[in-house]
Parts: sequence; C-alpha cells; structure tokens
Amino acid sequence: MFDFLEGYDLLGAFWVTLQLTLLSALFSLVWGTVLAGMRVGPVPLMRGFATAYVNIVRNTPLTVIIVFTALGLADVYGVTLGAGDFDSQYFRLAVFGLSAYTAAFVCEALRSGINTVPLGQAEAARAIGLSFTQVLTLIVLPQAFRSVVGPLANVLIALTKNTTVAAAIGVAEAALLMKEMIENEAQLVLIAAVFAFGFVVLTMPTGLLLGWVGKRVAVKR
Repeated sequence: MFDFLEGYDLLGAFWVTLQLTLLSALFSLVWGTVLAGMRVGPVPLMRGFATAYVNIVRNTPLTVIIVFTALGLADVYGVTLGAGDFDSQYFRLAVFGLSAYTAAFVCEALRSGINTVPLGQAEAARAIGLSFTQVLTLIVLPQAFRSVVGPLANVLIALTKNTTVAAAIGVAEAALLMKEMIENEAQLVLIAAVFAFGFVVLTMPTGLLLGWVGKRVAVKR
C-alpha cells in the first residue's frame, strides 16, 4: 500500500523540518524578547522601531519574507550567513526569514504577558534603585514568560507548519519532498495523508507538553 514511499528520504525531509523549527524557535524567542523589551521601554526611538517592525512584519506574507531572503539578501546583496554549499546557505537564510517573522508574534505574546504583571511591582523595584533593564529581566519577564507559555506554544506550532514555506527557495524539507512525490506518483490522497500525519506527530506533542507546562508554572493571581 505504501510502496510509493520507497526511494524517498521521508525521515530526512522531516528532520530538516524539525531543524528549521528548533533553530527558528530559538532565534525568534531571543529576538522577540528583545523586541518586547523595546516596546515597553522608556526610549521613544526604540519603542517606535519595535512597533513599526512588529506591525510591518506581521502584515507581510511569510512567503514574501522567505523569497526576499533568497532573492534579495543572497542573490542581490550576496549575503549567505556563512560558508557552505547551496543547500546549507539557503537553509540558513530560511532560518533567518522564519526567525524574523516569528519574532513579531513572540513579541506580542510576551507583551501581553508583561501587561499581566502588576504595575506596583515594577514601581516598587524602581523605588529601591533598580534600573529598567534590571526590573525587566529580574521582575517582569520571569512572570511574563510563565503567563504566556500557552500562547508561545501556539506560536511554535504555527512555526512548525510555516516551515513548509521554505520550499519556495528550495530547502529540502517535508513540503518540497511532498511536491516532488505528488509530481512523480499517482497517489495524491495517500501522499497528503502521510505528510499530514507527519506534521501532526511533530505538533501535537508540542501542544500537549507546553500546555501542561503552562498550567504548572502559571502565576496565581
């Protein structure tokens, strides 16, 4: 029944998808946290930059961003984010594009978490002489992260599915292999079912695990 899978590196394709997800999640979490800090910071220029970045990126299709990283950064400006062959260069560019896009959603999730922290705590911290950076990193962000584990889980699940857009620039992940198999095999429904099941296997444990973690670490108000 599944003879059509022979000759295709299905596990390898999903391994690339998993790598894209994990690396993009890491970089987007770091950049999204920085953006969130800028959005609630005291410097107007930084607030304006972060606000503009989030609004522009969130309203730009991911496909446009990914294609820009390949055609704009790589082909026009020669930016490859390191040495290596064609595949590794475009893999890194895909991670860059996915991270830049997902960071906007991480920022907004974190900003909503920051808004749940009582204002009195920040005021008390400033009253004893802590700087804005100290208040943010020691008082506000730890509580904000605990309150937005659920929303961040949704962002991670969306990121896993968004990795399929990397096929637009030739990254050999699951969606590109699925396209190749559909073109070569007369098994459209079965191929779609196999890849749908593969993404369910990747995303469902993430949602269940982070949902459980969110309940365990939730801040009691």
